[in-house]
Amino acid sequence: MARVLIVDDAAFMRMMLKDILTKNGYEVIGEAPNGAKAVEIYKAERPDVVTMDITMPEMDGIQAVKEIKAFDPNAKIIMCSAMGQQAMVMEAIKSGARDFIVKPFQPERVLEALKKVLG
Repeated sequence: MARVLIVDDAAFMRMMLKDILTKNGYEVIGEAPNGAKAVEIYKAERPDVVTMDITMPEMDGIQAVKEIKAFDPNAKIIMCSAMGQQAMVMEAIKSGARDFIVKPFQPERVLEALKKVLG
């Protein structure tokens, strides 16, 4: 099954996503609390897919998408956003993210996004 990197500054959100993913056969190979750590883990672990929060300290999700895509143009990244972040989601998609999921997470939508991106 696919190897996933979860990126979110909120430990609770990472835990929720990890729970959904592991219950459905995905392997969570790493968790990062900010974009800088996400880039570092991505380069070391080369996950199949990344779930990326937008608003985080140190380096936001959009900058992290740009850096990961510069390192690996084929990276598969799904943005995670709160309601009302449409402009930022669009910027992330332009930067190379493949899809987005909205918080609070609906397990069906999370799994649908992963299947679509891993296609």
